[in-house]
Amino acid sequence: MTKARTNASASPAVGRNMVINGAMNVAQRATSVTGLGAADGYFTCDRWHINQGATSAGRFTMSQTADGPDGISANCIKIDCTTADTSIAAGEHLILEQRFEGQNLQRMGKGLAGAKQVTVSFYVKASAAFDFVVELYDADHDRQISKLYSTTTDWVRHEFTIPADVDGGDQPLDDDNASSFLIDFWLHGGSTYTSGTLNTASWANATAANLAAGIDSIFSSTDNNFFITGVQMEVGPVATEFEQEDVGVTLAKCQRYYYEHAAGANKIISNAAAYTSSSAYGEVNFPTAMRAAPALVVNDIGNGYTFYKNGASDPINDFTLQGATTTAGQLFNDSDVSATVGHAGFFWTVNANCLVAFQAEL
Repeated sequence: MTKARTNASASPAVGRNMVINGAMNVAQRATSVTGLGAADGYFTCDRWHINQGATSAGRFTMSQTADGPDGISANCIKIDCTTADTSIAAGEHLILEQRFEGQNLQRMGKGLAGAKQVTVSFYVKASAAFDFVVELYDADHDRQISKLYSTTTDWVRHEFTIPADVDGGDQPLDDDNASSFLIDFWLHGGSTYTSGTLNTASWANATAANLAAGIDSIFSSTDNNFFITGVQMEVGPVATEFEQEDVGVTLAKCQRYYYEHAAGANKIISNAAAYTSSSAYGEVNFPTAMRAAPALVVNDIGNGYTFYKNGASDPINDFTLQGATTTAGQLFNDSDVSATVGHAGFFWTVNANCLVAFQAEL
């Protein structure tokens, strides 16, 4: 394993790493999910999104694995090929990515006079030697740059200094909470994305054929595994040591996008009150302001939840979300309750598969 380089002149300020959960320490949804490869989504480690195209025949298990490099992180993401795909259609792709709000990257000055260099670093290993690509993509202006890197069976830190992109001098990243920028780790691609020449030297308008030229495929064999952790993106021309962040800080950053409120059996969801004789509502306050008013994520389970009041329980199946803001929302059940209007109680989980969560992902 190569050792992270120390920059004696670099600022030790907390927060220099713009990547959230780069140590793969937070996994609110699950620690392992099988059968992936046919759909996009967030599945295990928070903020790390699977982007797939053309529904490859390849399948994989994605897991948060306790196998990180010593002194960097105890955890990593593992991509384990479980179904190979050696007949690659032109439009196929598999990307592990993180999406960024434009307002969080204004320090880069991208697209403006005085734009700054950015350095990306990360630790990877694999089951064998592969060539893969990391791409930085400006979604606001469809501009990108890619870098090819190689894996071994040992942890290796790769470091890439990305040139500043002044562009026209009047093309900044949008200063808002929408998705403006991505780090893409290409693990599989068809000729639509690999038949050109990799754009490595400077930022350019995106050309599909140049995005991932030269990569191998994680789906070439069921023996293939890919591991990644210690992902960092910072302003400046030098890769500083991976920033170690308190897990509580990382969790709070992740909860801006996804907040698991109650999962499993025998968990209090919220205080509640009967709104009518057959409905009840309860308010949930989020631990941190979410990126936007969230959507409710709930497992609908017959009699999986309950409204407990006056020493009795009303089995209920699900909830809807009403009046949501970035800081709170009301859970509402409008059909399963039998109660006196105004009576107080609480919502409770009964079934081990219960889940109440809130999502405001990019």
